[in-house]
Parts: sequence; C-alpha cells; structure tokens
Amino acid sequence: MGRGKVVLKRIENSISRQVTFSKRRSGLIKKAFELSILCEAEVALLIFSSSGKFYQFASHDIDRTTAKYRREVGLPDSNNPHFRTMEFWRSEIEELKRSINTLEARLKHLSGEDILALGMKELKQLERQLKTGVERVRSRKHKQLQEENACLQKRLNELQDGNTSSRSVLGENACNIFQPRNFLPDEGGLLNEAENVSRFI
Repeated sequence: MGRGKVVLKRIENSISRQVTFSKRRSGLIKKAFELSILCEAEVALLIFSSSGKFYQFASHDIDRTTAKYRREVGLPDSNNPHFRTMEFWRSEIEELKRSINTLEARLKHLSGEDILALGMKELKQLERQLKTGVERVRSRKHKQLQEENACLQKRLNELQDGNTSSRSVLGENACNIFQPRNFLPDEGGLLNEAENVSRFI
C-alpha cells in the first residue's frame, strides 16, 4: 500500500505541528549534510521556528558562506561599520516592534479582550495579575482617602481655633463697651463752683 499524498497546508493541531517541525528539521539538516559530503558543496542552513527559536547548519565557516552570499546578491559587506550600525538599529527597531505588540496584547488581555485563544495556564496567570492589580488599586485608594480625611480634619481644627479666638476678642470688646462709667465730679470741683457762685451774690 503506497503512502498517501501530503496536502501542503498549515497543520492546525499545535502538538502535531511541533512534531512535524522537529522531524522535518532533522531530515532537512541531514540532507544538507549529505549534500555537502557527497557533492563537496558549501551549504549553510538557517531555520527559525514559529516561536522564534534558531537552528543552523554549515558545512564550512558560516560567516564566510554568508559573506559570499551577500557578494553574490549585491548586499553590503557585513564587516562594514556603517552596515553594522544599520543592522544594529534595524534589529533594535524590530525588537521594539515585538515588545510593543506583546504589550498591546497584554493590555487587551487585561481589558478582557482577545482571550479566546488563551489556554488555562494563561487564563490563571491573567486572573492572578488582575487580582494583584485590584488589591493595589484598593490599597492606594484607601491611603488617599486617609490623607484627604487628615487634611480635612486639620482644616476643621484650624477653623475651630480661629472661631474660638474671634469669640474671645468679641467678648473683651463687648465688656469694654458696656462697662459702667462714673459721671460724678470730684468734691474739689463742687467746692470751687460753689465759691464762684457766692462771689456774684
């Protein structure tokens, strides 16, 4: 019984996809090694998995092989300092883009969006993060309420002290205003008035 024809399309099952990747990667590296031995070919093989893991095979020095490839296709020399600077910044930009995408995805998850593709492990981790975040928010809210309450209490005490001082000043002024005065003249004054009157009589 012959082997069935393989349909070339993406394998939906992640476990089957990983198993197929491992088998085919090993087979590809084996074929590259055989080609370099049997035909004296200079072979360089670079493989990146869907998760970004890197695999390589080189029959000779891989830097020499890649430099030869760059010359053949007209790419700038990797030993050129200007090229290295460009490559560095290009790599930095790509890394920043990946970081931004990761952060945006996490932000959506924290907002309850795009969580259908998350597994049980990711969902539990997300739940723990949300619980921790809620506890921190509540703690900060409680602390801020305490600070505002302390400020209001301080202000109230200042107003009460000012009110008490104002009442004391008003009380003293009222006592001075309504204090009885002695309108009777002194005896010496009465005698002098009597003498002046007797002179005219």
